[in-house]
Amino acid sequence: MDQILMDLIPGENGIAAREQGRLKAPETMEAQGDFKYTAPDGTPIALQYIADENGFQPSGAHLPTSPPIPDAILRSLEYNAAHPEEEQERPLRRP
Repeated sequence: MDQILMDLIPGENGIAAREQGRLKAPETMEAQGDFKYTAPDGTPIALQYIADENGFQPSGAHLPTSPPIPDAILRSLEYNAAHPEEEQERPLRRP
């Protein structure tokens, strides 16, 4: 398949980027790459990504993440998944 490579040499602004792409299928393109720069507060920023039929999927230490699911909620979800019949058998209670 066709492949496209691109490198951006760091310029005066300190941004460095690299990307490579390929045609996965006649109607589907995939690109992956990364870029790095220094934020105004001096924090180094590094982002990696892939973009394909599933959309743009970035990753980097500076990106926010979801908080962990509390143990009690995890146990409840696991129980519900293991016992779906109990949910269906229970009559609906009205106040």
